Amino acid sequence: MSEAINTSNAIMNDSEESASAAQSAAFQPTAAQPASLASAASQPNVPSAAAAAAAAAASAATAASVHRITVAGAGTMGYSMSEIFARKGYQVTLWNHRWPALDRAKTLIAPEVVDAIEYTTSDHAFEDADLIVESIVEDLDAKLAFFQRVTPLARPSAIIATNTSGLSINTLATAVTGPQRFLGMHWFNPPTLIPLIEIIKNDATDPAVARAIYDLAVAIGKKPAIVEKDVPGFAANRIQLAVVREVCSMVSKGVISPEGADAVMKYGLGFRWACLGPLETMDFGGIDVFEHISEYLMPDLEDSHDVPALLKQHCDAGELGVKTGRGFYDYSGSKALEATAERDRKLQAVHDALYGGEAEEDSTAESDGSEA
Repeated sequence: MSEAINTSNAIMNDSEESASAAQSAAFQPTAAQPASLASAASQPNVPSAAAAAAAAAASAATAASVHRITVAGAGTMGYSMSEIFARKGYQVTLWNHRWPALDRAKTLIAPEVVDAIEYTTSDHAFEDADLIVESIVEDLDAKLAFFQRVTPLARPSAIIATNTSGLSINTLATAVTGPQRFLGMHWFNPPTLIPLIEIIKNDATDPAVARAIYDLAVAIGKKPAIVEKDVPGFAANRIQLAVVREVCSMVSKGVISPEGADAVMKYGLGFRWACLGPLETMDFGGIDVFEHISEYLMPDLEDSHDVPALLKQHCDAGELGVKTGRGFYDYSGSKALEATAERDRKLQAVHDALYGGEAEEDSTAESDGSEA
């Protein structure tokens, strides 16, 4: 991509939460829908025939049937996804409700694919898509209103996905015509470097739809994981916040410094976890060893259900990290750009070391998106 990924998004919190209030307002309930769509959407006002057709088509979904992809939302994640799909030969349309965001996206997408993408503010973009990926503002009512308006326009065979980083997939599904074809497709920032895509089912998601998106993710060079049940935070954020809770507790108690805690993760756990997951780690270390450690350590671990005090302290002080120039560390002046560049350099190195060979193999036998 022609610009370093926006530093304002946390790696595990990647929908367009930094979008403007105007974008959120554009999808708020109208006077004809005065109540929160979270409850109103439980009985979506859509033709039953359309819902039935969508349900029937869901069971036949395959990755090979996806040729035309419409991405909704031209923020960091939206234009990044569009670029990745376009590089793989898919017919991509990037939709946004305002042209300025599309104009900005054109300056950030790599020059070699920017002209291969169609840009529009028209809802016609949703009518012929085989896959619609929503990545608008991270606001429940805005997303519900979007799906209520847009999914009746989609063809019954179209798969509908959301890039939400934490909103309930089941709740969003109540606004979708044919929830059997709907699921979460959670990308991670920076999407050009982080291989993982979480695929989250709602209670009605057809297994064929989940498999189709899994296969599609593999086809574009990603490493997907299917989350079988919709739980708060899905899988990645639950694991991450468990670590965050313990780290904040230890730093607050003076057990270790912020620098020390980050060193433990970067040079120990994180280094290992880039190659082995936690369950694989126990297999290699000995499950009996981990059971013994658990007997004396589990009772001493932080188990508060409150926001960590250290986290709240920084938030209340307006120290939000790179985007404000200070968080746990100082990012004033040129330090933010330098830290971002160093992050991306290291992520690229790790990606290339672990998966570069796979990319080379794929490129020798890669077909275009029309055959994916």
